[in-house]
Amino acid sequence: MTRGGQVIRVLIVDDQALMRAGFRALLAAEDDIEVVGEAADGRAGVELVRRHVPDVALVDVQMPVMTGIEATREIAADPALSATHVVILTNYGLDEYVFDALRAGAAGFLLKDTEPDELLQAIRIAARGDALLSPSVTRRLITEFVSRPPDRHTAPGLESLTRREGEVAALVARGLTNEEIAAHMGISPLTAKTHVSRAMVKLGARDRAQLVVFAYESGLVTPGPAV
Repeated sequence: MTRGGQVIRVLIVDDQALMRAGFRALLAAEDDIEVVGEAADGRAGVELVRRHVPDVALVDVQMPVMTGIEATREIAADPALSATHVVILTNYGLDEYVFDALRAGAAGFLLKDTEPDELLQAIRIAARGDALLSPSVTRRLITEFVSRPPDRHTAPGLESLTRREGEVAALVARGLTNEEIAAHMGISPLTAKTHVSRAMVKLGARDRAQLVVFAYESGLVTPGPAV
């Protein structure tokens, strides 16, 4: 289900023409997805995002002119682009670039060899504003890199979280969905969603992915097995 029942608008940013063509062909076959443009480098990608304001931008990590991480940082920092969710594309599962991208504001990441059905599902998840943080490979990445961040710090607004909001933020950081959080805490999914939304607002998190980053970097939760 897309936001407001509308078609999901996707922008593809990758310096490999064959990769762009493959993504476009796959997405064009879906009734609820429309490709609004494509770019071969990060700078052109940012300009097209500003022009089209897509729901989802699929952005490669390593590109000429401007990297995917730099492009993500620019997109995430622009209030006019708050509706655009960046999904990073990478060839490697445990790639330090990917965590840098999450820090920069990406909603999540996908391996370039992801199965077509998984790519389509990921785009729909990102368009809803949910983070792509539930696959096991992503949990491994978060555990690997957040366990030794360059500078551990307290996220602004952390002290304003209620005990309940802090608990919910920690569960989000473990990769739990709203439904799983609700079951774990004995509350309704709607209440869980409300707590997540309030935690995001107080911490200034763009989406659930950034909420995860803030939770780990502030020490609200430490890397370890899922609940």
